[in-house]
Order: sequence, then C-alpha cells, then structure tokens
Amino acid sequence: MGRPTEPAREEAVRSGCRLWALLRRPGAPKPPPEATRPKAPSRPTVLGGRGPWGSLRDSDPSPRSCSAALPAVAPPVSPTARMGFPRAATAAGLGPAETSQGAPTPGFAEARGRGGAGRGGGGAACGGGGAGAGPRAAGAGPGAEPRPARCSPGGRRWGRRGARERGGRKRRARARARGAGMAGPGWGPPRLDGFILTERLGSGTYATVYKAYAKKDTREVVAIKCVAKKSLNKASVENLLTEIEILKGIRHPHIVQLRDFQWDSDHIYLIMEFCAGGDLSRFIHTRRLLPEKVARVFMQQLASALQFLHEQNISHLDLKPQNILLSSLEKPHLKLADFGFAQHMSPWDEKHVLRGSPLYMAPEMVCQRQYDARVDLWSVGVILYEALFGQPPFASRSFTELEEKIRSNRVIELPLRPPLSRDCRDLLQRLLERDPNRRISFQDFFAHPWVDLEHMPSGESLARATALVVQAVKKDQDGDAAAALSLYCKALDFFVPALHYEVDAQRKEAIKAKVGQYVSRAEELKAIVSSSNQALLRQGTSAQDLLREMARDKPRLLAALEVASAAMAKEEEAGGEQDALDLYQRALGELLVLLAAEPTGRRRELLHTEVQNLMARAEYLKEQVKMRESRWAAETLDKEGLSESVRTSCTLQ
Repeated sequence: MGRPTEPAREEAVRSGCRLWALLRRPGAPKPPPEATRPKAPSRPTVLGGRGPWGSLRDSDPSPRSCSAALPAVAPPVSPTARMGFPRAATAAGLGPAETSQGAPTPGFAEARGRGGAGRGGGGAACGGGGAGAGPRAAGAGPGAEPRPARCSPGGRRWGRRGARERGGRKRRARARARGAGMAGPGWGPPRLDGFILTERLGSGTYATVYKAYAKKDTREVVAIKCVAKKSLNKASVENLLTEIEILKGIRHPHIVQLRDFQWDSDHIYLIMEFCAGGDLSRFIHTRRLLPEKVARVFMQQLASALQFLHEQNISHLDLKPQNILLSSLEKPHLKLADFGFAQHMSPWDEKHVLRGSPLYMAPEMVCQRQYDARVDLWSVGVILYEALFGQPPFASRSFTELEEKIRSNRVIELPLRPPLSRDCRDLLQRLLERDPNRRISFQDFFAHPWVDLEHMPSGESLARATALVVQAVKKDQDGDAAAALSLYCKALDFFVPALHYEVDAQRKEAIKAKVGQYVSRAEELKAIVSSSNQALLRQGTSAQDLLREMARDKPRLLAALEVASAAMAKEEEAGGEQDALDLYQRALGELLVLLAAEPTGRRRELLHTEVQNLMARAEYLKEQVKMRESRWAAETLDKEGLSESVRTSCTLQ
C-alpha cells in the first residue's frame, strides 16, 4: 500500500492535479488485470422514505449510518441512481441528471423510455436490477430478452449440474476477491494499515462505507469510505477530487470531518468522522414529524454550517436529510456530509448541469437549466418542511406527478396543522419561493429571527449573558428600571442557549439558580415599568385626541391612528402581547411614511410625539414576549414529566 507524506497530499489537493497522477506514480503497485478480477454482485437500488414516493434515496436501507454519506456522482453504471431515482426512473420519464462525462442530458420529459445508461440501464426487474445488472433485468433495452427464472419451466435447463458449476465458480470468485482485498456486498471488508474494518454501514454505486477502529491505543472509531478505482470514470474522479479538496480545507463543528485519505492498488480510502446517530431522514421518519423547537435547533446548526460554507464560496448542491448526519441520538449534533456534488461558486456564478435529488432540487434547475448558489436555500426550505410536516412538499406517487409539481407555478401552501409560529411560517414561505429572484437571500436567511444565529447555543453564550447581567445590575442600582429590564431580557436570551450547551451537571444547576434570580428581578421591574407606562399613556390621551381631530381631512393618517388604538386595546387583553406587537408594527410602518411627508406645523409635532410613544410601546412589548419565551424555556429544564419530544428539544445542543 502506498501512502504519500502529508505535504505531498496537501500539495496535490491544492494544485488540483489529478488523483491518478498521485496514485500511479513510478513504483506504485498496479491492480490485477480486468480479466482476473471477479465482479462484485450487483445490488438493487433501494427506494427509501416513508410512504409512496415520499423520499427517494440511493443508499443502503441499513438502519445504521455514518459521517461518510456516500457521494453519488454520475457513474458509468447508472447516472439516475445519483439523483435518488430507483432503477425504473428512466422508464418512468425522469432521465439521468448527469452523464458519465459530466455533460447535461435531456430533461425529465425528453428522457422517457430511453432505458437508462451504462451496463445497469433499464427498468427494475422484480425488485431492481441493480448496478451492473445489464440486459438480464427486465426492460433492459430494446431487443434484450430477459433471462428465465430458475423456478420457471423455462429455467429448468440449469439443473443440478449447472448449479454445482455455478456454485464452484462463485466460491473461486470469492477466494480471488479476498486475495485482492475486494470490498462489496457479500465480500469481507478490505484491509487497511492502522485500522480494523468491521461492519458495513452503507454502500453506493462506487463506494462502500465501513465502521472501523484505529489500532492505536485510543481505539478511535471512524468511518472509512472505500472507493473502488475500477468504478470511477471522468465525472466521478472530478467529484471525488472536489470532495477531498473541500473537506481537507474546512473545519466546522457541524460539518463532517475528513481525517485522512489513503489508497492501494484497488481502492481509495477516505477516513472520516464517525456519526452514531444515523441521518436526519431516519430521525424524522421514526418520529413522524418534529416539534418546532427541535426543528429550530437543527435549523440553527444547519444555518451555521451553510454560513461557514457561504463565506468560503462553497455550495453543497445536494442538501437533503439523507446527507445530514447526527453525532448521537442522546444529544444529537447535526453534521453536514456528502460533498460529492459541492462546487466553489461565487454568488454570481451560474451552472447548467443537473445535480442533486429531485425531491429537494430547486425548480429552476429543472425548468431553466440555469441556477446559482441560491438552490441551496430552496433545499433548506424543503428539509424544514419535511421536518415540520413529515414529508417533502413535492412528495408524489409517481414520477409523472413529481414532474408536474416541479414544473408547476403554484405557490407552495403550508398545512394548517401542526400550528407554527409566525416567524417559522414566514421563513418557510420565503425559502420555498419558486422564483430565485424573490427567494430569501443568504444574508436575510442567516439574520432571520426564527433562525436567530446570534443566540445559537455555543461556548460563548454564557460569557455574553454574564456581560449583559453585569450591565443590568448596574442600571438597576442606578434606578433606571426600564434600561435594567431591557438588559435582563437580553441576558436571558443568552442564558437559555448557555443552559442547552452546558454538559456539566453541577455547572448547569448553578446557572439555572442564577437564571431564576434574574427572572424574578425582571418580573419586579416589569411591574414598575408597566405602571409608569400606564401613567404616561393617560397623560398622552389628550394629545392623541387632538391629533385625531386634526387628522379628519387625512383618511390615511386617521386609519393608521385607528390601528394604533386597536394595538393598545389588544395589549390590555391577557395573552394578547404578540397580536398587539403586530398591530403596533403595522401602524408604525404607515405613520413613519406619513410623518416624512407631513409639512412643518402643530400636526407634525403631535404626530412625531405619537410615533415616539408607539415605538416605545412596541419595544417594551417585544422585550416582554422575549422574556416570557426565555422564562418558559428555562422552566422546562426543571420539569420532570415532559413528553419525549419536549425533553429532546431541551437536551439538544
């Protein structure tokens, strides 16, 4: 086995030279001739997901997963498998996304009836022909006759003697495969210096992933992706090089880490971080759907990874739950994986080759064959939709129905159940905008209040909360109740994620005790500030009446003042803070425009004073809503009789 030095590998990746130039250096061992190497038995492509056509995947249906989610590049065997289609995809009208040379192929409608591509092309035969099934699979192409089943009358010619001969050939093939270190379904794992490969975690078109242990004293658990060299073509080599280049150059807590890569005469080995929690798709489907609070924590982690990639001008281009892994099931951390389709793309770069899985693919990729980095935002919206409602928005019973939904111009409608917060619905609707020019931008996505990356649980949360509390105590001692209340509320916004992030039980209990004290003091300050605001409100009643009297000839101004009055009335109702805040924001949006156009005079002075009062009321209500949410989140950490879904949301980090 050849293994270059670390500088040589880094230089090879940085310079962009082809992996073959590195592997086929003078003196490197050569693989045995093609004729002497046994063929690995084919495996049928598996239709994954819950419900008919609910989720399409090309991975192994094993309940285990790992960080090395298989990069599905366009292999010479079956380009449709990379897009998540089963073997019957081409016959159903959805052609391959990318040819073996990486060039675009005809679209969904144009590819009907072509029977796939490569040796494994053709329709699925009684459970799937699988990669390399060739013309023996039913529907393998025009003029191909299917092989008769062994149990049918036409198959009796095989007989006992033929069975013995076939059994002998299989045994000899297994022996040759073991000698060559071949990895594949039905064969033992290959041998790799420094590691003990154990159970198979999954397999794809050109790679198999194994769980492995380092032979060092640490016995570190890793996932090793074994890529068979003979299955690589030009497109898959390019994708593999890109994946290695990207993963070797990035480090992020929510992106799967590539530890090292090696090779021998038959395989390339990607040694990756092991994730024991499986993938997000299985996590969602075993729970049917996720509570909004759990989905929000996952979305924060995914947004954090995407923000890091966006700063590096990297687009993933294949975001889906199957490519998002979980570090564990007890306290899962989300890990973004499978960078086989990732590209270095500036915001203004455009691509034309289809990449990804149809259920999560942005409509412009199919309809216009022209797209940019914003396709990742659409995929994020589909993932969030599936997490909240249990299935993707384009879940279909047939490929014809799926194609119609992708090409349709209908707005994506959100189900009424389960009920979601306003911010969550707003984010979903803006992510699932068919027109990329009207879709939410990356900057707005990262700054969206529902994503709220600023308050994401991290090692800095406690330090920022402590700094705000110090300021709040000082303002409280100075007698500035309003400023102290505002700072206490801001501190609580960081204390709650700090509690989620903390793993030490004693430190967590100490933080919860302090949070309880701050919440109690904030409640006392709230009562003081509320009584003061009521007094100011009564004093300003006469000015409001005068302003309304002077606005009789301005219907637009009068209507905005009526909305402000409705907000004040809603504020007095129990539990009406959020509705009142929405009305305040609506009234202020109109009044600020009118104030800018109002000429100098008494009415302008009164309107300016009214706008200032309404802004203060809206800011106060916003802090009350945040404090109530923070207090509820802190209290749930102390409750024992929680449902499993709520308990999970409290333990996520």
